[in-house]
Amino acid sequence: MKRIFISDLHLDTNRMDLTRAFTKFLSEHCQNIDELYILGDFFELWLGDDDQSPLINEVINALSVLTCDVFVMHGNRDFLIGDAFCNAAGAKLLPDPYPITLGDQPALLMHGDSLCTRDEEYMQARTLLRSDAFQQDFLSKQMPERRIIAEQIRTKSQKVSREKTEEIMDVTPEEVTSVMNQAETSILIHGHTHRPAVHQVDLLFGPGTRYVLGDWHTSTQFLRADGADLELVQYDF
Repeated sequence: MKRIFISDLHLDTNRMDLTRAFTKFLSEHCQNIDELYILGDFFELWLGDDDQSPLINEVINALSVLTCDVFVMHGNRDFLIGDAFCNAAGAKLLPDPYPITLGDQPALLMHGDSLCTRDEEYMQARTLLRSDAFQQDFLSKQMPERRIIAEQIRTKSQKVSREKTEEIMDVTPEEVTSVMNQAETSILIHGHTHRPAVHQVDLLFGPGTRYVLGDWHTSTQFLRADGADLELVQYDF
């Protein structure tokens, strides 16, 4: 089975070049595969499935004509993506984490932000923003108010992030090992950190591998899988 994994496109109305690059990517790499996985932060900002924009409509149109199966996972930027968008795009929304099999090897898919446990401030904010109470209250507001709130949260997040060390904002190695051991998987695939690489992990049951996907703003790399044969590939657009 042929699969492709991408994440952290951060598609935005202010960067339509990224949307064009994404549609080009679909035509170049996703025509003869079985499954496409988008592991979070597909969009820079998601205000709800009832938001309408040329960007969203273009993405829906591009995904809906694919012949492969499409899977979408929430990221920290677009955790409000719901069934309405996925149904329109012909995609399936996945929980985080999500187990799959690559060839005969068990693998685990994640966005990756839940692995950054050293960033205690972010983890607290993540719990609040992912709560049913916050999401129900946010989605009950009119779209202009939602946009203001979301921009305020994003601005604060960017300011706080600039003050944190790279170590704090990266995944916690002990959390990675714990998650892989608990899932009994030797392969972990995630994004979020914008640091594409392949890492070896020592697990209780033997060696493991962690594949980190690249973002589409600084280093566009995706993971190509043919059975259990995995390759992190540079995509220059």
